Amino acid sequence: MVLFFESSSHGYDTVDYYKVDRRLGDDAALIALVKNAHELGISVVLDGVFNHVGRDFFAFKDLKKFGKNSTYINWFSNVDFGKRSPLEDPFTYDTWAGYFQLVKLNLKNKEVRDYLLSAVAKWMDIYKIDGLRLDTADVLDFDFMKELARFCKKRNPHFWLMGEVVHGNYNRWANDRMLDSVTNYDYHTPIYESFNLKDFSKISETVERDFGPKGIYKDLALYSFVDNHDVNRAASTLKKPEHLFPLYLLLFTLPGIPAIYYGSEWGFEGKKSAHSDDLLRPSVELENLKKQAKHPKLLDAIKQFIGARKKCKSLSTGKYETLLVKKEQYAFSRKEKDGTVVVIVNMSNQPVKVNIPVKGLLAKDFTDFLNPDYCLIPNKTGLSVEVPPCWGRILYH
Repeated sequence: MVLFFESSSHGYDTVDYYKVDRRLGDDAALIALVKNAHELGISVVLDGVFNHVGRDFFAFKDLKKFGKNSTYINWFSNVDFGKRSPLEDPFTYDTWAGYFQLVKLNLKNKEVRDYLLSAVAKWMDIYKIDGLRLDTADVLDFDFMKELARFCKKRNPHFWLMGEVVHGNYNRWANDRMLDSVTNYDYHTPIYESFNLKDFSKISETVERDFGPKGIYKDLALYSFVDNHDVNRAASTLKKPEHLFPLYLLLFTLPGIPAIYYGSEWGFEGKKSAHSDDLLRPSVELENLKKQAKHPKLLDAIKQFIGARKKCKSLSTGKYETLLVKKEQYAFSRKEKDGTVVVIVNMSNQPVKVNIPVKGLLAKDFTDFLNPDYCLIPNKTGLSVEVPPCWGRILYH
């Protein structure tokens, strides 16, 4: 997901939804980028910042210039000429999170909705994008999101809509009338607590509640991650760097749509500071990549996890079931009609042998996606599996 449209500074203070940001290129460059991505089998999803605009947005500039005589007063939320804004405007207005540089749009205004949908039409028809990530979807107008979904799906039934939502019942946003997916922040804290506290019950309890047989999100494909542009890098959050490997193994095998934040596949480090997120978002130059890569072997491991997910449909859509939870070992299955995959993760620095009670397995060889030379046959009680340190098994038959 990328912010591509003209803005004043950081990308979220949009100036022109119809113009590619001058710092990135122009229409021709974006069209070429999407075309090349499609030729490589890559779908392109852009950021849609529809909750607010920057102060240089044309309608807000008109409001500043003409005040009560502006034809765009109703384009913004709760404009009040009875007070002055902290930025010395002769009026106040709603913002995003109290930042007066980010002016909240009135998404109940049909003119505003038509303006935004027309921009989306250009992005779909001219740039040929495949989806949108809706910024701050947790505060977006629900009726607008429903209209956006109808508009996009009519033009392209496969168009993907994902919303940025931190807290709340994700079913409110991800459903057949609105969005296809939302960010799954439920995973974020417990997955790190599991490794840092050496206790897999932290994440397994969350997954069971969300995706188990009675899971509240068992029919949703939520967007899962271990870091992003708003939270500390994975390599800076884990106490032990060797835990990066089983961490990403979980990301690619647990229910959800796994996402990698740029550079984290190389183990980039970075923490939020009190006044800036710049350390989370470093520039990357290919010639300096080896210097920035703190864990160069991680990329090859992630490629293995991606390969397993591509080969096995169960890892994408299979039903989840908890099989075993110990302090430093965790096993679960993902089941589809055509088969079962058993995943075992070991965070210990020592190899272990675990016995996993798996009922109803056929007496067939199980092979490890991560090590095709490793095979075993279920016994009467299930599977007896040897697992390397800080690694795992993805067993299939």
